[in-house]
Amino acid sequence: MMNRKEFCIALVCFVAVPCAFGQASPPAETSVTIKGHKITINYSAPSMRGRKIFGSLVPYGNVWRTGANNATNLTTDGDLMFGSLKVPKGSYSLFTVPNEGSWDLIINKQTGQSGLDYEQGQDLGRVKMSVSKAESTEKFRIALASSGANKGTLTMTWENTAATVNFTVQ
Repeated sequence: MMNRKEFCIALVCFVAVPCAFGQASPPAETSVTIKGHKITINYSAPSMRGRKIFGSLVPYGNVWRTGANNATNLTTDGDLMFGSLKVPKGSYSLFTVPNEGSWDLIINKQTGQSGLDYEQGQDLGRVKMSVSKAESTEKFRIALASSGANKGTLTMTWENTAATVNFTVQ
C-alpha cells in the first residue's frame, strides 16, 4: 500500500508529465474589434512536425476542419459580409476546402461539433479565399485584422501557404 509521500509523488508525476510536453494541437484564439463589433475565432492549432501538409496530410479538394480537434468556431456580435455572403451576428463553424490556387471558406450554421462532423446542408455559404506563398510556419495560425473603418481580413497560415479573405462589418 502507498504511503502519503508516495501518493503525492505519483500525483505530481501524473499531472506534471503531460503538462511538460503540452498538447499536440493546443487551443488558440484570435479576435478583432471593428466598428464596435467583436469578431472572435477559436480553433486548435496543429503543428507540422516534419510532415508535408497541403496536398498530403490535408488533401486538396476535400473539406478540412481548419485546424484540429473540434470544428473551428467564429463568433461575431455584428453582421458581416464576406464578398456577397451575409453572415448575421451569431456563432458559426468554419471549414475550408484547400486547393493549390485558391481555397473555399465554408461558413456552417452548426456549432459545437467535432471537426469531423461536417454537414453540407448546414452551410450558410462559401466564399473564395486568395492563396499566396508564406514563410514556413510550423504551427497553424488564424489571424483577424482590421484593414479600415469597417473592413477586416481573415488569414490562415500554415506550412508555406497563406489563405486570405476580406470582410466588412455592417
